[in-house]
Amino acid sequence: MKKIWRDVLILTSVAVTVSGIVILLIVLAPKPPIGQMNSAREALYLSLRNNADSYSGKFYTDARNYYDSAMENWQNQNKRFLYARDYDKVLKYAKMSENAARLATLSAISNSKSLKLKISQKLDTLKLLVTEIDKLFTTYPLPSETRDRISRGKMLLEEAEIIYKKGQYLSSNVKITDSEFLLKSSYKDASTDLKNYFKLFPLWKRLAEKTINDSRKNGDYSILIDKFSRKLQVYYKGVKKWEFETELGKNWVGDKRIKGDYATPEGMYKIVKKFDNTAYYKALLINYPDEEDIARFKSEIAHGTLPRNAKIGGAIEIHGNGGKGVDWTEGCAALTDSNMDIVYRIARVGTPVTIVGSTIDLPVLLTQK
Repeated sequence: MKKIWRDVLILTSVAVTVSGIVILLIVLAPKPPIGQMNSAREALYLSLRNNADSYSGKFYTDARNYYDSAMENWQNQNKRFLYARDYDKVLKYAKMSENAARLATLSAISNSKSLKLKISQKLDTLKLLVTEIDKLFTTYPLPSETRDRISRGKMLLEEAEIIYKKGQYLSSNVKITDSEFLLKSSYKDASTDLKNYFKLFPLWKRLAEKTINDSRKNGDYSILIDKFSRKLQVYYKGVKKWEFETELGKNWVGDKRIKGDYATPEGMYKIVKKFDNTAYYKALLINYPDEEDIARFKSEIAHGTLPRNAKIGGAIEIHGNGGKGVDWTEGCAALTDSNMDIVYRIARVGTPVTIVGSTIDLPVLLTQK
């Protein structure tokens, strides 16, 4: 019996010793830096939540690469004999990854806020530009290409604002950059065209002033049409008595040159006939083309700026059926029927009708609008 107990004690002692040795060997074995790897992974996750992959650039790329290097070294060390393993590089890369990821997060937050502010400022600036474009060129007959670019620019601006409000700043920035190019280039082209048109303002001013002065001298009515402001003004004895909205030819900018160009002529004319029952309600026919128009037309034909088979056109009237809110005539000035009744009543054969591009110079007009 004593022998049995002695053997048990010996076996127990051996087992304890072996277990201790095993435990010691395990304790002394190199340990992978699991805690540091978890910290690096959490830092990377946080950076991704702050869109560091988009906003921080190099910091996030470095953090990702350092983490991948740590994992690769860890896997390589695990293939080695337990006591030959060395996790120093794993620890090194894990720390570098965590530090780079934290920098990526800070950079992403900063860059995101900066981009957000930049986009907000651009949105405000471009909205003001759109307002300016609408005020000046909504009814101005721009080339279709320019009009299309403005439409695309407005659409991109709206899309940029929608995704900006969703926090998608990078996508918003792409759209707003494209919108800015389209709107600014279109505005520049349109403004150049407008400024060139207003080079004729000194002539328009003289014609308008003569029309008003003649009304004062003659003690009679005169009609003055301001194409840019869409106003038909009736003067009596030099004093403006009525002012009505009017609609013009679809291509009203500039003087009328040929038949079918949809332009409203410019110059000093007079009423030559009155019609009280036409397809356009009542109508007042003016003497376009007059001698000056005919001479200019023939000169253009002779100099080759107009084709030889071109026709000068005519039948320009002030008539009713207006109030459509758009320029739609082939060159006439259209009023609402009620306003046409007033103009028809005061007009007579011989009443002066002067048509100018504008009665207000462009710099003043811009401040008013």
